[in-house]
Amino acid sequence: MTSTDDVGLLAPLWAGSPAETATSDRAFLQAMLDAEAALARVQDQAAGETVTAVTSSAARFDARSLALRAQAGGNPVIPLVADLTAAVAERVPEHAEFVHRGATSQDILDSALMLMAARALDLMAADLAHTADVLGTLAAGHRHTPMPGRTLTQHAVPTTFGLKAAGWRALVLDAQERLARVRASLPAQLGGAAGTLAAFGDQGLSLLAAYARETGLAEPELPWHVLRTPIADLGAALAFCAGALGKIAADVLVLSRTEVGELAEGSGGGSSAMPHKNNPARATLIASAARQVPPLASVLLGSLVAEDERPAGAWHAEWLPLREALRLTGGAARATTVLCSDLVVHPDRMRADLDLTGGLMLTERLLTELQPMLGRAVARRLVTEAARRASRQGTDLFRDPELTTRLPAETLARLGDASRYLGSAPALVDRALSRGCGHAGTNTHQAAPAPESQDAP
Repeated sequence: MTSTDDVGLLAPLWAGSPAETATSDRAFLQAMLDAEAALARVQDQAAGETVTAVTSSAARFDARSLALRAQAGGNPVIPLVADLTAAVAERVPEHAEFVHRGATSQDILDSALMLMAARALDLMAADLAHTADVLGTLAAGHRHTPMPGRTLTQHAVPTTFGLKAAGWRALVLDAQERLARVRASLPAQLGGAAGTLAAFGDQGLSLLAAYARETGLAEPELPWHVLRTPIADLGAALAFCAGALGKIAADVLVLSRTEVGELAEGSGGGSSAMPHKNNPARATLIASAARQVPPLASVLLGSLVAEDERPAGAWHAEWLPLREALRLTGGAARATTVLCSDLVVHPDRMRADLDLTGGLMLTERLLTELQPMLGRAVARRLVTEAARRASRQGTDLFRDPELTTRLPAETLARLGDASRYLGSAPALVDRALSRGCGHAGTNTHQAAPAPESQDAP
């Protein structure tokens, strides 16, 4: 390791994740080499074979040297073409002329970005599918598990943990579908110096189609040097995915507070100062990604404002934000699979928390029962006054003397049972679970396997 190595010391979320490997400098260098090899193959079979052989391993090229020499021309493709040309010439001199033939630097770098993104998205797709499966099991298993529903930080009405988990799963499936659509549309880039394909003569359109097939990327309608829809769409989808996973993390963080204790990470983090701590470390890191990716996506969206036929600055501004967005979202996707597989649910604590307010979270139910008897205005006044007395005195709402004179004891007992006021929550869980994984744009590409569940509930 040298002093310039980026090992993720300040990025524990993606350090060691599949996304790190897929977006490393070496991985991006390999993507540029793959783009160059594909371009050679569609122009000359023999030369293509030579270039492909030379580009088969990024380790043959000095990434650090390329980075330093990129300062002169503004991008790493220029020094890479020089090194690749020399390497091909050393093997078969007459094939060197097919290196980078007809292309501009942006063609190779954009195609490489799309290859890197495609490979990272394939890994994310596997993790999201695994997470959706785990959440489906949680939702079904806790279909009837009552817990406090909270609005604006306060107890509202009862809900079920199954419905909450089903909501998490719905967001994960939404993210999965958006990323799948973007993945399927990621285009190759080939336009030549100014997007006219002039260097290819009358073969420009056929070469563009062949190049897209050779890279495995989509064929664009037009060269998109300054038409940055693919980058904007990718950034938006990554921001959505990070936010969807961040919602799960946010709920886990709130519900794992000591004074709430309804959830816990099965393998939480420790503290350097407090041995008793079991911090929700994974949820914390996922939540951090959800805050970082949207600003990165805003940079990518801002690059839509790209002047002329090839821009100065707008294109260059995309590279690092795109890679970091891929890393953070990919790291969050992997961490969420572990978080959900490892999640510890405390139904007893959820049930106990329902009783914290002495029946106050059931005022809606009580009001609904009394309105046909007393009229809306009188019923609301009665329930409001009873609730204020119970809150002020710390007593049970359903033992209020005004209410006991209006309703029989058995009716009050029934109305005061929070577990019997779940509305359509169980049915909503069933409805949500009828939605299968990966319906929109199911990814069929090879992806790394998701981690095995640990201590699954």
